[in-house]
Amino acid sequence: MSHPHDRAGRQPDDAHLPDDASPQERQEAGDRLRERIYVTFTALAILMALNAHGEHLDSPTVLWTLIISVVGVLLAGLASDLVSHMIVHDTLPSAREFRHLLAVASRALTVLAVPVIVLALAYFGVMQARTAVVIAIAALIASLAVIARIAVSRTGLAGWKQLIVLVGIVLLGVIVVFLEQLAH
Repeated sequence: MSHPHDRAGRQPDDAHLPDDASPQERQEAGDRLRERIYVTFTALAILMALNAHGEHLDSPTVLWTLIISVVGVLLAGLASDLVSHMIVHDTLPSAREFRHLLAVASRALTVLAVPVIVLALAYFGVMQARTAVVIAIAALIASLAVIARIAVSRTGLAGWKQLIVLVGIVLLGVIVVFLEQLAH
C-alpha cells in the first residue's frame, strides 16, 4: 500500500504531486484542492457582501465574520464527508481516512492567510479596512487561479487543451463572482 509521503519522507504538497503518485494520493490531493475552492468562494462571497453593504467597514467584525463563516463551512464539509464515507463504505472511516478528512478541512484554511493578515493589519491601523478587504478579495481571486492552474497541470492534456480548460475554469469563477455580486 502506498504511503501518503513522498520518497524523501515529506508529505507531498498539492502543487508538486509526484509523477508516480498512486490513484489514492491523486484523489486525496484532489479532495484538498476541491475544499480550497469551496473555502475560497465562501470567503469571496463573505468579503464581497460585507464590502458591498458596509459604508463603514469594521475590520474586527470583517475578520471574525470571515473566520467564523469559513470554519463553519469547513465543519459542514467535514460532516458531509463523514456521512458520505459511511454511506459509500458502510462503516466509519479508519484512523488514516479520518486524518485525511481532517487534512482536507485544515489545509483549506491556508487560502485565508493573506485575507487574515491584511485584515489584521487593518485592525492595527496599518491600512483602512476597505483597502484590506479589496486586497483580500484580490488575493482570493489569485488563489482561485493558482488552484485552477495546479488542477489543469495534472490532467496530462496537451498545453493548448490545458489553456482552454484553465480559461473555462477561470470564466466559471468570474461567473460565480458576478452572481455573488448580483445577489448583494
